[in-house]
Amino acid sequence: MRNYYAFLLLSVLLCSCPDSYRGAPETVTEALPRPNILFIMSDDHAQKAISAYTDELTETPNLDRIGNEGVVFRNSFVTNSICAPSRAAILTGKYSHLNGKIDNLSPFNPDQWTFPEALHDAGYRTSLIGKHHLQARPRGIDEFRGLVGQGNYYYPVFVHNGDTLDRQEGYTTNIITEYALEELERAANDPTDQPFMMLYWHKAPHRNWMPDTSDLPGLLDKRYPEPATLRDDYAGRPAAAHADMRIADMFTSEDLKVMKEYQYPDPGTGGAGFITDPDFDRVKGFTWQMERLTDQQRAAFAPYLKRIGEEWREVKGTEQELAWRYQRYVQDYLASVKSVDDNVGRVLDYLEETGLDENTIVIYTSDQGFYLGEHGWYDKRFMYEESHRTPLMIRYPAGFKGKKVNEDLVLNLDLGPTLLDYAGIATPEEVQGRSLRPLLEGNTPDDWREDVYYRYYQQMNSYHRVARHEGIRDERYKLIQFTEPGFEGYELYDLKTDPHEMDNRSEDAELGEVKTRLMERMAALKTELQVPD
Repeated sequence: MRNYYAFLLLSVLLCSCPDSYRGAPETVTEALPRPNILFIMSDDHAQKAISAYTDELTETPNLDRIGNEGVVFRNSFVTNSICAPSRAAILTGKYSHLNGKIDNLSPFNPDQWTFPEALHDAGYRTSLIGKHHLQARPRGIDEFRGLVGQGNYYYPVFVHNGDTLDRQEGYTTNIITEYALEELERAANDPTDQPFMMLYWHKAPHRNWMPDTSDLPGLLDKRYPEPATLRDDYAGRPAAAHADMRIADMFTSEDLKVMKEYQYPDPGTGGAGFITDPDFDRVKGFTWQMERLTDQQRAAFAPYLKRIGEEWREVKGTEQELAWRYQRYVQDYLASVKSVDDNVGRVLDYLEETGLDENTIVIYTSDQGFYLGEHGWYDKRFMYEESHRTPLMIRYPAGFKGKKVNEDLVLNLDLGPTLLDYAGIATPEEVQGRSLRPLLEGNTPDDWREDVYYRYYQQMNSYHRVARHEGIRDERYKLIQFTEPGFEGYELYDLKTDPHEMDNRSEDAELGEVKTRLMERMAALKTELQVPD
């Protein structure tokens, strides 16, 4: 079988100039066997934190391998920027209002159609390793090793095919990878050549950004450029001003790693300012996280925590506090990203060592983007660019070669239909996503979407106090309509002249026709997508 793939590789027809990063990738013209699928997803990974998109913050050499050998989608968006609803949208190919998972609190119906079950029914060996976050065990999964809830960065608890395991000693990103490699080893040694589909889904870099002990040396000496909007005053954007997701209000304990001997009680709201329970104590929560580590792990953390505490005492209440908070946040966030990158490298290496790489589609994405100080924030939820966008890179050596940057508007809904297309499986008519296969092979259809619809449902009296809203974005303009009582109104942005979305021009007569056009188009899209009022 490996010799067959080697022959396939030699029979590639050159369809574009290989030196053009934006040209169409080379496509393979021979009939291919059904591809294997490795679907890698992280949690809360901003495009800005992948060097295939920009190297202003960090280097991710292993993630970049996917983009450098395939397609980097620059305009990849989610339909609802919050963890569980985004995962439900990916699995079902449908917007939140149709799949029923509108926020993190609502239930998800596990009996509805999903693309992994369709692959399973078509003969694929299917697995989900890592963070699922949709409670009920998914149907059509042969091997399930899912984290319980959000999971912890150390000593995680997994459910294995219905059985809750004892907590696992070690760092969660590494453990998830070990489980993934075990499943890939089974595939590499399968005499039947059954195709596989693996959902290899990481917890990191989700809050609270705990680095691996191996990445602690030198971490506190790293410095990162501040975003231009770190000190945003939210003028003209009342919903943004009301939100509780500012770095200035983070928990100093759990988020910034200040131990109780340096700060007690925690002065931050951490997005949970609506909670009035007197037993809600993040200092105790972070203390518990540290106490559950091994003696060796605590020893590795000791000098790191001591230096953080001492620095906090120096900057607390000074003009330097916000700058220090920003660095502290991004240091840990990017350390969590580094661990994902390292572990993805281990998996990609294994594919190459075993010859599985040639006929395996590899996807890397996140359940949504994330704020890394833009608008003074962390977290997601809003339709502003940093959390509306999500990274998406896809490679498939046997199907297309070369590297390409794609600028078309794509959605997380499109991933399932894409994989089914390559597997030769029909997608149900009710699925709202579209296959990306033409885009991957360098041929954007004439009727490809020119705008995308977004909606955020979670209640205001919940984490981070983000007002409910919906909106539409095309190549240049974005219209957001806030529907939360007390915050009703529109925001309109010209992304060409105002890429940071600081100037709300919803009342600007110069853009009056643009606003009217977008309002009419959003109404038409809602009808087309069966969105209830």
